[in-house]
Amino acid sequence: MNDGAQAEQRAAQYLRQQGLKQVAQNCRSRFGEIDLIMQDGATLVFVEVRLRRNTGFGGAAASIDARKQQRIIRTAQQYLAGLAHIPPCRFDAVLIDNDGMQWLKNAFGA
Repeated sequence: MNDGAQAEQRAAQYLRQQGLKQVAQNCRSRFGEIDLIMQDGATLVFVEVRLRRNTGFGGAAASIDARKQQRIIRTAQQYLAGLAHIPPCRFDAVLIDNDGMQWLKNAFGA
C-alpha cells in the first residue's frame, strides 16, 4: 500500500471514530477523484485527504488549490447526479503532516 492509500485509510478510520459513516472511497470521474465520501448525520461529506511530509512548499492545506477544489466539486456533482435524492453536502479536508492529523470541516465551498 502506498503512502497516499495509507493516509486515506488513517483518515477514514479517524472520521469513523468521530461518528461518520463511510459511503465510498476513491470515487473517480473524468474530472478527478474524491478520496472519501462519508455520511455525517443527514449530510454527505466529500473528503480530500492530503499527506505532506515536507512543508517546504507549504503544508497539506496549501496543496488544495482552486484548481484542485474545482476538480473535487465537479466529481461531487457527477456523483450527486446519480442519486435519487440530493442530501445536504459539504467539502472537508483531512490534512496529515509532520504535526499529525487535522480535520477541516467545510474546508471549501461549491
